[in-house]
Amino acid sequence: MADVATRDRDAAAFCAGEYPRLVAGLSLYVERHVAEELAQEALLRACRHWPRVSRLESPGGWTWRVARNLATSQYRRRLAHRRARQRLRADPSTAHHDPDGAIVEAVRHAVAELPDRQRMAIVLRFAMDLSIEETALRMAATPDSVRSLTKRGSATLRHLLSDDRPASAVSSTTEPDDA
Repeated sequence: MADVATRDRDAAAFCAGEYPRLVAGLSLYVERHVAEELAQEALLRACRHWPRVSRLESPGGWTWRVARNLATSQYRRRLAHRRARQRLRADPSTAHHDPDGAIVEAVRHAVAELPDRQRMAIVLRFAMDLSIEETALRMAATPDSVRSLTKRGSATLRHLLSDDRPASAVSSTTEPDDA
């Protein structure tokens, strides 16, 4: 019985530590409320398989991958729904307006323009607040690769989000298939 209690405490501590990171990282892919739901689902799956997941070299990396796969599935469902609405000629003026949403969308679209490995490095380092070493482990890369990817990704984001670039150039980008 003590073994089960220890396992449950370990899983709970893991979830408490990973949840904020997952939400922060996923928020660059999807809206915050969706990120919160996806993070909860990924952590639920980690707990469901905790005996196996806890023995992995990077339980957080496994959980991030599950969360990102869930985000990809969510994005694809949303895209299919949007296409269906367009076919039915739904009225787009019913969309909710969020005054800060334009900034969030601009950042999300700029991050989406990055090559996949740069995007992953940026999300893991800055949104999920992981160290270079933790990021390297989750990406199966070297710390030097993470530094390089982060540097190039940051430079690209600065350019994409600069004031001298037309706003339509950032906001017109479509989300990638692997978001």
